Amino acid sequence: MLTAKQHELLLFIHQRLEETGISPSFEEMKEALDLKSKSGVHRLISALEERGFIQRLANRARALEVVKMPENVVAGRTAKDAVAKATTPPVAAPAPANDVIEIPLHGKIAAGQPIEALEDSRTLPVPAALLGSGDHYALEVSGDSMIEAGIFDGDFALVKKTNTARDGEIVVALIRGEEATLKYLHHDGGKIRLDPANSALQPQVYADAEVEVQGKLAGLLRRYH
Repeated sequence: MLTAKQHELLLFIHQRLEETGISPSFEEMKEALDLKSKSGVHRLISALEERGFIQRLANRARALEVVKMPENVVAGRTAKDAVAKATTPPVAAPAPANDVIEIPLHGKIAAGQPIEALEDSRTLPVPAALLGSGDHYALEVSGDSMIEAGIFDGDFALVKKTNTARDGEIVVALIRGEEATLKYLHHDGGKIRLDPANSALQPQVYADAEVEVQGKLAGLLRRYH
């Protein structure tokens, strides 16, 4: 037998998962149930977990899965009526710092000489706070031409999708439609100059039509082995 608050929270989690595929943050749950602190959310989550209604997903911060629903709940209308006041998240609300999302991982990108940009179906779990708004993807860095910008071989570049960038920004540049590289972008007298961040290397200069910006650097992930 669930308490009224446990029941309301379970319905809220269930509906948010159905609508977005992502469990709500503790802050969203606190506001939805009109609780004064997140500690109340922790207690309700623990109670629902102990009763077998939800489970926490391993290796994903705050990720929840609804295992079962109360017998008197009809999926759909009942759940929506019970949590109508909290069904629409605020537009452009910042993602909680501990939330993790999966973004596409599109092979390797050269931080040295250009190499072919590979694409596959893998994903990379990333703290949402590193990304901000917009669509993102990740590329594994290969090479050492950006080491003076703190970007090393084996790092994961988190890239915001865009086809425009300002001079001085680090971009993913697609060269002649087949090779991709990570460099500082500069427009130079009708040409595109791609500058490395390694004093031992020279800039790469191309005709404007040869270079297509496919994103700009939004963050980095580094794994320590």
